[in-house]
Amino acid sequence: MKSFIYAFFIFYLSVKCQAQNLPSLLLEKNINATFSILAYDENAQEWGIAVATNNLCVGNSTIYIKPGIGAFSVIAETEPAYASNGFGYLLSGKSIEEAINLTKEKDEEWFYRQVSGIDANGNVYAFTGSALKYWKGTSSHLTGDKFVVIGNQLADGVLETMSETYKNAKGTLAEKLLKSLIAGQNTGGQIQGKQSAALMVKGIHNEWYNNIDLRVDHAAEPFQDLQKLLNYHYGRIRLNQAVYAFRNKNAERGQKLLNEAKVMTEGWNGIYSKIAMAYLLYGEEKEAIVYIKKGLAENPAWKENLPAFYILKNHPDLKGMIDENTFTEKDWSSALLMMLNIGQTEKAVKISEKLIQKYPTSLMYYLYGKSCFELGEQKKAVRQLEKSLQLDESNEEAKRLLKALLIKE
Repeated sequence: MKSFIYAFFIFYLSVKCQAQNLPSLLLEKNINATFSILAYDENAQEWGIAVATNNLCVGNSTIYIKPGIGAFSVIAETEPAYASNGFGYLLSGKSIEEAINLTKEKDEEWFYRQVSGIDANGNVYAFTGSALKYWKGTSSHLTGDKFVVIGNQLADGVLETMSETYKNAKGTLAEKLLKSLIAGQNTGGQIQGKQSAALMVKGIHNEWYNNIDLRVDHAAEPFQDLQKLLNYHYGRIRLNQAVYAFRNKNAERGQKLLNEAKVMTEGWNGIYSKIAMAYLLYGEEKEAIVYIKKGLAENPAWKENLPAFYILKNHPDLKGMIDENTFTEKDWSSALLMMLNIGQTEKAVKISEKLIQKYPTSLMYYLYGKSCFELGEQKKAVRQLEKSLQLDESNEEAKRLLKALLIKE
């Protein structure tokens, strides 16, 4: 009778816990049915990893990168020591194979692991623990030129598809890695399903904001969500480039980049105010208003951005929506900064002159001074900035602008 109850319990788990990893339930191990691709782009000098699993938060414990040293992907039963030790071994001059195997030799449960690594020059190594071959699906790894794919509990052909997709893909390292991961999923992915995915890319020459660390910790469609996040990342870059182009009178390039950016950032209402600003720089008020209304429709709290668009308060399509009588000092600050951002400097000077009477504060004198500076009235700007600092000597923006002006004189 006991054996029957146990057998029924195991059957129940297999039916009811399909979103979980069965070996982890039976073995009481922290095992993730996972697949990943790790690669190095020698031209960009970037290291990257894309990974997915049928469990929570795959990006939390499976991907490790140190630009200029290497990267590690540690899956199945995760053990961060392979990365922490591995980086130290690489720094001491060990090969990537040695860096992994020196930890493996001390690991009593190495047979539950899957580990891949890549060094500073793109040399790769990987191993698949021997116990994984007894799990359902395919558990293996493939190495290529400056990349390696690994995975367990996979449908047939997943790793081969990932490898070929990466080799033939175009774009940035991040784009190629994600294309490979999605191709693996489309080939069958993990036989138990999907739940989380992550993408990390870091480079020697990258500033922090150019590095990529995107994670979908729990979702019905983690691959789609991860693709959306990567689109947002590159869409924001294109939007910034569009603004730069418009400010430098390159309307054709600006329009092209803006068109790309708005498609890539669709659904990210937090960036709609910058898209609207870009359209104002381009001289397209109607398109700017489309994004203002879009922001309000998608997120009621977006109304906090409305004061920035004070210059449009009399537009028929926004009638009654922007009431300057309700503006606070900070609302006016948003309005003035928008005027300066889109080149309406004279208007910013006139309005700030009037606002000084109502708000004789450090912030308003700073904005008045900044407006004068943008208009080319340097001496007037200096006076306002000095007044700003008299009222608040900790106003760092006023301090830095004043310093720049005095040096210039």
